[in-house]
Amino acid sequence: MKRIGILTSGGDCQGLNAAIRGVAKSLYEYYGEKNLNIYGIRDGYRGLIYGDYHLMKRDNFSGILTVGGTILGTSRQPFKLIKNNDIGNIDRIECMINNYKKMKLDCLVIMGGNGTHKTANLLSQEGLNIVTLPKTIDNDLWGTDITFGFQSAVNVATNVLDCIHTTASSHSRVFIIELMGHKAGWLTLHAGLAGGADIILIPEIPYDVKSIIDTMNERSLKYKKFSIIVIAEGAMSKEYFKLSKKEQKEKRKQSHFPSVSYELANEISNLSKQEIKVTVPGHVQRGGSPCPFDRVLSTRFGAAAADLIINEKYGYMVAWVNNSIKSVLLNEVAGKLKLVPKDSIDVKTARNVGVSFGD
Repeated sequence: MKRIGILTSGGDCQGLNAAIRGVAKSLYEYYGEKNLNIYGIRDGYRGLIYGDYHLMKRDNFSGILTVGGTILGTSRQPFKLIKNNDIGNIDRIECMINNYKKMKLDCLVIMGGNGTHKTANLLSQEGLNIVTLPKTIDNDLWGTDITFGFQSAVNVATNVLDCIHTTASSHSRVFIIELMGHKAGWLTLHAGLAGGADIILIPEIPYDVKSIIDTMNERSLKYKKFSIIVIAEGAMSKEYFKLSKKEQKEKRKQSHFPSVSYELANEISNLSKQEIKVTVPGHVQRGGSPCPFDRVLSTRFGAAAADLIINEKYGYMVAWVNNSIKSVLLNEVAGKLKLVPKDSIDVKTARNVGVSFGD
């Protein structure tokens, strides 16, 4: 009897259920229903810590390909808290290992982003058989060209830009659209390119407000009566970028603005005469059904994870590299961010068509 556990950790996104389905259906095809037990672990690592899991049936994996979110539930369990035994007086790592053994698992399949993979690597180093799948709308996970959930979020964000374009042009306004992405600008960059943004502001390229206003003024001279600025939530000005992390944290505490887009709107309005409007789609970007691309990618990842299990190849993350499925060692992935290179083809393309990065 093969015994497999599955959990989804961190922020939810489109494609999680498709990936769960891909793993389960592939394993059932190989082992058969009588020779396979799949345990669903509820709410990510929290469920593994507190022993909240259930034996799933084959029917549980039907009809979920197009469903957003995750049927297993998820939670955020920061890596530093996983290793901290002072909170709740429990050894979280020991609890996870004990519950893994209690389920008598042959392998634990974990789906998540950067923080999730740090904990997954820790469990692998503790001797558990781990296989992971790369999930995040930020597309910032090291070792894979793309993560599932990213393209669906790009589609949602691009639709926001498309809708804003019509009202911006009608009223001759400047719109600032704030998208998700604390440290990496992949989502903002791709949605900005796809949605025809005039100015794209990402964490990797600090901006200068005067440069942004110069771009807006240049557009006005060309009889362009509106501008679309798309900004990642983690974007920062050149002045802010020069501060130490401690100084940045203190400045955030003192800020009266709910987010970077509102602060930027205030700065622009103080230096120009144009009307500024802010749109923050927020968690809409992570919701809804996965797009066809993510349904296929998630299914590929799920099937590839099943292959690793069948071949008893543990301690790996399934990845998409150079248009094919690869497996990457967990210890090469954990703790590393994939940021947008300033000389990437997407940045060059944007600059070539006249997009400003505010620098």
